Amino acid sequence: MSILIVIVFVIGYTLIALEHPLKLDKAASAMLTGVFCWLVLAYGFSSMPASAGVTESSTVYLEHQLFEHLGEIAGILFFLLGAMTIVELVDAHDGFRVITDRITTTDRIRLIWIISWVTFFLSAGLDNMTTAIIMCALLRRLVKKKENAWLLGGFVIIAANAGGAWSPIGDVTTIMLWIGGQVSTFTIMKSLFIPSAISLLVPLLMASFYLRGKMETREMSEEDLKTSRIFSPWEKQLMFVLGGLALLSVPVFKYYTHFPPYMGILLTLGLLWYITEYLHRYREEEIQKEYSVAAMLHRIDTPSILFFLGILLAVGALDASGHLKLAADFLNQSVGNIYLINTFIGLLSSIVDNVPLVAAAMGMYDLSTYPIDHPFWESLAYCAGTGGSILIIGSAAGVASMGILKIDFLWYMRHISIYALVGYLCGIGAYYLMSH
Repeated sequence: MSILIVIVFVIGYTLIALEHPLKLDKAASAMLTGVFCWLVLAYGFSSMPASAGVTESSTVYLEHQLFEHLGEIAGILFFLLGAMTIVELVDAHDGFRVITDRITTTDRIRLIWIISWVTFFLSAGLDNMTTAIIMCALLRRLVKKKENAWLLGGFVIIAANAGGAWSPIGDVTTIMLWIGGQVSTFTIMKSLFIPSAISLLVPLLMASFYLRGKMETREMSEEDLKTSRIFSPWEKQLMFVLGGLALLSVPVFKYYTHFPPYMGILLTLGLLWYITEYLHRYREEEIQKEYSVAAMLHRIDTPSILFFLGILLAVGALDASGHLKLAADFLNQSVGNIYLINTFIGLLSSIVDNVPLVAAAMGMYDLSTYPIDHPFWESLAYCAGTGGSILIIGSAAGVASMGILKIDFLWYMRHISIYALVGYLCGIGAYYLMSH
């Protein structure tokens, strides 16, 4: 049964990867994988690596584990739901036109560079998932052809994860290490800025040699013209500013209240709900309904939310079974070198969620083994953050982008993964040279 749970996960992962050839929705595959992993865990727990250290009954232990993982997953999903709703609200009111109208270049390479570096620095102040949601919403408005939107979306994922790695509030794993006392604010920023920038710069330089030509920008559709007639320029600007402030205020809310990010996003969404109701109070009832927050909830990509739920449940089962900790212990014993260990953890984070991987590493080593700002913790923050870019489902930014732009798993693997991998390896190489 210990091997079976891994087999179920691999089969589920393969079905997700082959979504388009098999014509099976990835959300269904992810949900089935998540449930079956927990079923295998429940019926075969006695053979799992984690069972050796459990003193209570397996039923009580698994109940506790499931609720713990579900609580963490729910927080991520509620945040994603709120952020996507806010983005859809701004988009419906033509708010993103404030930015897209100012981007006049059609040169493919120039556009990739602009979008990537804006994402990189924005992700350091926000978190990588929120940044990816904002930028992908912009791309959806800006770029006409699907392949070009996917290409830019791929670089948004690389840039968002790179930007999140060097900031203490830019990525969930970096936040974990920061709050846990493994890294300090200014030291992590100083140590990881250059490696993170290199992990983006190298893919951009590679793309500059291979990706030539122009990108066709999207013209105003009939729906856009309709929206343009309904809302005045100041209303569009107002919704853009309010939506931006709503998302930007979440890290601030978390800093001062210590509540999880989804509490902040629910607060801002509720406030925006009131504001839009007041804004449309004198308009026709049809318009009030069409552009309300309630209507936006119907527009968001619910299957992507369910996909995220399923894949995180599956990863949670592997964590509860002890397989992730077993993998971490194996790396520690067989490899030994901290840079190689973290490089492997980063590669592994492209397949499974980086949060339990970092949590396992934090559980294996304490501050007496590796004190604050030790290269082990810094390289772990870099590798866990940027390694998730190698595959599209390896990071929250990737999953969010997949949901908004409908990026195909195999397409990403064929066209973007090599850029992300080379950038990732160059970044860890740069960090190694800087620390020696």
